[in-house]
Amino acid sequence: TSHTWFWSLIQNDFKTGNIDLEGCMRLLEKMQIPFDEEHVKHVFRKTLDKHSGQIISMDDFRAIYRALVHRPEFEELFKAYSTDGKILPDSQLLKFLLKEQFQTEANETTALEIIMKYEPIDEVRRRKQMSFEGFIRYMNSDECSIFKSQHRTIYQDMNQPLCDYFISSSHNTYLIADQLMGPSHLWGYTSALLKGCRCLEIDCWDGTNNEPIVYHGHTLTSKIPFRSVIHVIDKYAFMSSAYPLVLSLENHCSPKQQEVMADCLKSILGDKLLSSPIGGEVDMTRLPSPEALKFKVLVKNKKVGTIEEGMLRMEEDYRGEAEELSDSDFLSEDDDDTDDTMPLRPSRGPTKRKGDRRSSPPPQKKTKAKKAKIAIALSDLVVYTKSQKFVSFDHSLENQKCYENNSIGETQARKLARYSGKFF
Repeated sequence: TSHTWFWSLIQNDFKTGNIDLEGCMRLLEKMQIPFDEEHVKHVFRKTLDKHSGQIISMDDFRAIYRALVHRPEFEELFKAYSTDGKILPDSQLLKFLLKEQFQTEANETTALEIIMKYEPIDEVRRRKQMSFEGFIRYMNSDECSIFKSQHRTIYQDMNQPLCDYFISSSHNTYLIADQLMGPSHLWGYTSALLKGCRCLEIDCWDGTNNEPIVYHGHTLTSKIPFRSVIHVIDKYAFMSSAYPLVLSLENHCSPKQQEVMADCLKSILGDKLLSSPIGGEVDMTRLPSPEALKFKVLVKNKKVGTIEEGMLRMEEDYRGEAEELSDSDFLSEDDDDTDDTMPLRPSRGPTKRKGDRRSSPPPQKKTKAKKAKIAIALSDLVVYTKSQKFVSFDHSLENQKCYENNSIGETQARKLARYSGKFF
């Protein structure tokens, strides 16, 4: 019966002669067989090796079909429960569901529903039986997927504060090859966003004609306009996810070009850009949730003063104004992975045994205080993601606001974990 069904299904496609690769894939689609295009091409080429030309006969197609669909592990299972190696009665299918699939609540109705849904041969289906073709289709279906179907949608609680979640982040997003000489490309941002990234890095430097550029500073990587990056982000920001997107600015620009950056963010992103607290709430002790921040773009950068001060400035024009921040005020992303930017040991901690060499970290190098000018226009776009230098665990416990973010380089983080794991 399977043999007759197969030939009757494909013969019309061969009426005008043999078929090529495109025709082969169309026929597989018609038969509702899911396939990987590259795999089909590989099997098709192997079939062509047996004879010259670029087309295949009905017998060739049958061989390709069997190579793709008739997996030996399926045949082994089917024959273990089939009474004659060709047909699976509903009673035997039920045994299979109970013993192999662990569907402990399955009954005759369950087995019959599966036959009606997956058996492609009418005659077999009417007899309440399942052929190997039906069995294959059932085994390849979502019903047999190990992946929980309810997890195809968001199933976690998304109403907790933003800091309660791990965030899919991208570093040096603009690079699509190496970090020294490779190209910077807009595709880096498109690709990251389509993969579901919710935090992108933008490495900003002064460019010509007062237009900021994005590239890996002090290297030979190519440069792309900041404005173009924001246009791409605007287009793809929420294609893969509705949850908030953080733009982590590694900002090396002059105040004048920082103002251009602020104008770009506001004019291109429009209502997507979060430039003030949700609901006008300024006395914040808790971050909003991902659910509350859906479809919003957050700017992560150094910030002058508090959110309240930024809110008071909203109605006034602060173009051309900048403020100088010292090393103690902000995190320098350039030094993000150095070992000498912050003290390691908290002011209090568990006592160590004498002779334990790991009880105190190595001495720290002295660093010169750095200063940077931050344009007020850009600073005021920072709401829930203010870059703040890590000083110590005690300092954070006593002074850090919920909207202040620490970035700690990997080398430094390892030391913190080693010497002050409990506080970390």
